Amino acid sequence: MKTIKYLLLCTFVFCTISAFAADNSKRGWQLDLKRLALNLTSTNVKNANKYQGFSDTRLTADDQTTIQGALDFRADYFGQSYLWSNGVLAEYGKSSIEKSDGEKLTTETVDRIIFDTSYTLRLWNVQDFLGGFEAGPYLLGAYETEFSTSGNAPLKKLVRGELGAKLFEGKYLKALYIAGLGEGDFTYQDNVTKFGWTAGFNVEVPVREGVKAMFKGIWRNYLHNSKDLPSDLDYSLELDARMEVLVWKNLSVAPFITFFTAQGKHIAPRGQNLFIGVSFSFSKLFLEAQDVNAETK
Repeated sequence: MKTIKYLLLCTFVFCTISAFAADNSKRGWQLDLKRLALNLTSTNVKNANKYQGFSDTRLTADDQTTIQGALDFRADYFGQSYLWSNGVLAEYGKSSIEKSDGEKLTTETVDRIIFDTSYTLRLWNVQDFLGGFEAGPYLLGAYETEFSTSGNAPLKKLVRGELGAKLFEGKYLKALYIAGLGEGDFTYQDNVTKFGWTAGFNVEVPVREGVKAMFKGIWRNYLHNSKDLPSDLDYSLELDARMEVLVWKNLSVAPFITFFTAQGKHIAPRGQNLFIGVSFSFSKLFLEAQDVNAETK
């Protein structure tokens, strides 16, 4: 009896996938360099130590230089009933401060490398709501590390898995998901397994020709850890908003705001990081997936 029930369930799932997947028109590989960016800010002050008693901070400020680079590349394969997505995100930034007394201080503003691969079933294709989008369950695996260590902390080594549901590939709604979360943290000698849930979004809204507003967000809430460590987080939230203006061909300028906050399990105050700047970026669609419906017309 149980065997019959499993066979009926598998048949139902297969028929459902086949019925809805027929509406999906994108096929083949798509190679997309989303962003190769450089953010640069610099403040140069001369003879600041001579003007310490003056009220104009432009004369008393410290020399500051901040450089930050980012790479976001995606390689996606669109099958009839699935989307296989692969990507790499790399970000690194440094801030250098030279005080008026000659003391120099250098800190990292961001440092992370994320490799990910995911498999999403293309079950539904909604065309007349929120600009249209596809929907289905997905499974994701990712590895996160960094270019260099920070202070006394060891190099970050984190394996992440997600299983949930997603809306994706829409005109405006590029991604909206909620999923169960599992992480294996191999950063410290005591390896830790974490479980929780995550949600996120990626929205792009055209403002006018050559200008679009872009919004991203990721929420992670950790519910259980296999071991109790001082570095454990209760939750984290990452937000990114930018206005990308196409200047020439594939070159863009984008004022942006990024915000990150996290609450430690064993720390009372919540930590946060706010970065505001202007990004100069290059993007290029090297290979676009084919529209099979357009080919048949």
